[in-house]
Amino acid sequence: MFELIRQESGTGWKEMYQVFNMGHRLEVYLPREYAQAVIDIAAHFNIEARLVGYVEQAETPAVRLETPNGIFEYTE
Repeated sequence: MFELIRQESGTGWKEMYQVFNMGHRLEVYLPREYAQAVIDIAAHFNIEARLVGYVEQAETPAVRLETPNGIFEYTE
């Protein structure tokens, strides 16, 4: 679906990742040591969950996405 939107609108991948959630339904940020427990709980309710990234402290506010369509960085 996102590929169709991108092709028809002429939007670049960087903007697509900025505007759309690109298929992610819900993201939960928590310490890594709790991730597997949350994944297991979700599975108990027939909800697919997985680890999709991590957060690091940085000197300047920024988001970096490493995707199959390229690496994109967003800053203030």
